[in-house]
Amino acid sequence: MAEYKLEVTTGDIPHAGTFDYIFVTLIGTEGESERTELDNYGIDFTAGKTGTYTVKTSLSLGKLLLVKVEKDPYLSLPANEWFCSKIVVTTPEEEVILFPCNRWVSRGELVELRGGKAMKPSEEEHPLLIDHRKQELKLKSCLYQWGVHAEGQPHINSFKDGSDLPAEIRFSVSKSYELLYTKKMMSAEFKFKGLTGSTEQWENIEAMKKVFWFNKTPISEYVSEHWREDDFYGFQFLNATNPNVIQRCLELPSTFPVTEEMVKPFLEVGSSLQMEMEKGNIFLCDYKRMDGLPTRMYNGEPLPLTAGLGLFYMNPENKLMPIAIQLHQQPTEQNPIFLPSDPESDWMLAKMFLKNADTLQYQSVYHLMNTHYLAEAFNIATLRSFPAIHPFYKLLIPHFRYTLQINTLARNVLVGPDGPLSRSSLGLEGLNELMRRALSETTYSSLCLPEDIAGRGLESIPNFYYRDDGLKLWGIINSFVKAMVEYYYPTDCEVCRDSELQAWINEIFTHGFLGNRSSGIPSCFHTVEEVIKFITMVIFTVSAQHAAVNNGQYDYHSWMPNSSLMTRKAPPTTKGQSSMKTIMETLPNVGETVHFMATAWLLASKFSDVVLLGTYPEERFDEPAPKQMIKEFQAELSYLSEAIAKRNSKLAVPYNYLNPAEIENSVSI
Repeated sequence: MAEYKLEVTTGDIPHAGTFDYIFVTLIGTEGESERTELDNYGIDFTAGKTGTYTVKTSLSLGKLLLVKVEKDPYLSLPANEWFCSKIVVTTPEEEVILFPCNRWVSRGELVELRGGKAMKPSEEEHPLLIDHRKQELKLKSCLYQWGVHAEGQPHINSFKDGSDLPAEIRFSVSKSYELLYTKKMMSAEFKFKGLTGSTEQWENIEAMKKVFWFNKTPISEYVSEHWREDDFYGFQFLNATNPNVIQRCLELPSTFPVTEEMVKPFLEVGSSLQMEMEKGNIFLCDYKRMDGLPTRMYNGEPLPLTAGLGLFYMNPENKLMPIAIQLHQQPTEQNPIFLPSDPESDWMLAKMFLKNADTLQYQSVYHLMNTHYLAEAFNIATLRSFPAIHPFYKLLIPHFRYTLQINTLARNVLVGPDGPLSRSSLGLEGLNELMRRALSETTYSSLCLPEDIAGRGLESIPNFYYRDDGLKLWGIINSFVKAMVEYYYPTDCEVCRDSELQAWINEIFTHGFLGNRSSGIPSCFHTVEEVIKFITMVIFTVSAQHAAVNNGQYDYHSWMPNSSLMTRKAPPTTKGQSSMKTIMETLPNVGETVHFMATAWLLASKFSDVVLLGTYPEERFDEPAPKQMIKEFQAELSYLSEAIAKRNSKLAVPYNYLNPAEIENSVSI
């Protein structure tokens, strides 16, 4: 008689337990056990608990291959699901094998779990496991299919609603409740104040501070007090939500005819624009990608949109100052270059319109497409190309938690008919066209932070905390990925012969980047080094980069004069004709403002079931080496978090968006 000891763990999440009967069958190289009910005295399978059971066989089953799990109804109780985290089996030969599950099991469903160390396809030897691997991929390819949301954008999942997603992919009960509660509380506050749907114009800037009673942050308060200041305006292009556009300017674009005389008063005494460009102190934000985009109709007229250019100077006090703004690409008499010496309202309007262009591009391209939509492409390719036993499935799947549901929700809400992005100056048509243009111009280098920073000439610009923290994070993630990849792929030959890995990168190239070879995105892998770089980029994008562009939304975008998705009035074409009244007419009205503010609060909210970068609560690896790598990864992240907290304690405006203690493992909001 042989005995197998089973430790069965139910997930520590709401409603994970079950009263139903659970049966297992152990399958080995020398046969299989009888279908055995797991039943101890008392209540089995409660949330967060581990039960110990014994399965007896007449002889040893040999090398254990699979654990078959089934769930049958208990009496006439209504159907429910059971979330099984894992099953650990100790064989008669004292071998301890982890069988990860991490999924919901329904009545009448047959679930077969693979156990042991991560396996590449070339390492499979037993016919049963080879067939099991093929069948798993076949089923997942049928379940997770590619869809098209808009021409020229990354392809998406084919599920139309979050409720259609498999249970283990959907939000937790707590997250769904907290999300709904937050929305209802904001809606109730706005209705009580009579702000919802109001078409009235704000009487003055100060009135906007009364939108929320309690939803404030130290930085949002700072923004509302300092948004007019030029040094704080420049600071935001480095350390707010969109540090992705600014670049060093060594030569002015032909479309931006700034003269020495225009900007000399704003430079160091005795210097010149040419001298400062040669020193590397002049920087440019160019929004030419937005030129000619269609805009939303508003009161029978298309809303204004500026594809502007902004020139910035890093002064001797290490403050980045705006020194010239042109609001359209083609220089004409009706398209003046605005300067800090212009009338206050003119300069304020110029900065607001440039920031409007920045905000529109930030939300649609650098936030929605470059993190959310690319994360979705990485996610679907992972689900379709890797079985659960593949080392890269185990490594990557924690970084896609909730991504499919949040993106499905975003397409239905954020870019739905009444969503904030659809109600922006661009409208849905302009938004889709901007994203199409952006994807066609996206390069692999722009997604790899060290190359992106170097390509924009920003290696030495001072007080650039996004760069400083981001490069350290990139290095930590890269070291972790390198250790993992080299453990499973000691040679380039191992990479070339992994058919599942090659299918994965080809799906990402085809569906994420639409087969655009000029992007530099690989369609296949030849070396270990190539795999390390790409997986580093994937993990950085879905964790750190998303945090950098997402987490500060309420801080910097809740104060409409600082950063608006919409401008109602066209920019001035002649200097000296504007006033504070012009500014109020340009900003969104009351109802539009609260709609945009509520969205910013919701998207920057934190939820109780957050899983931070480096946290792997679902045990998937069975080998000691990867487990140790994860511990070392966590330790490095902890050291960086302490260093960032120490630095921030000395800053008037702290930069905390790339603090590992604030970065989620995945795109989940």
